[in-house]
Amino acid sequence: MRTNETMNKDWDEKQPIYRQLMDEIVNWILSGKFNDGDLLPSARKVALEFKINPLTAAKAYQELTTVEVLQTKRGIGLYVRPGAQKLLMRSKREHFLKTEIPEIIHRMKLMGIEPEDLLVALKRHS
Repeated sequence: MRTNETMNKDWDEKQPIYRQLMDEIVNWILSGKFNDGDLLPSARKVALEFKINPLTAAKAYQELTTVEVLQTKRGIGLYVRPGAQKLLMRSKREHFLKTEIPEIIHRMKLMGIEPEDLLVALKRHS
């Protein structure tokens, strides 16, 4: 996390902030910013960084502990549970393939985009 400055995050009013923070923490883990076994910053520090209520940050951490992404070591703090990165990657991929890809295909059909057009665009952006 950055030091000596707060993070500017635009929170979406359609979803509770703690859920958006959960997504942010998941992204930290998936991107490798935090790996399996790493100690996470305290909920208080995260709250200060994102300019949110500490209880909101604590709720995000608690929810991620409940779904076994994080684990508590009493007196020390919260850690990324071993295997969490692999679990999250599998879950995100499954969601993408089952939910987002069908939506993309539907939108492509509406706009007359052929699969070959998508492949060209993918090659251009990779």
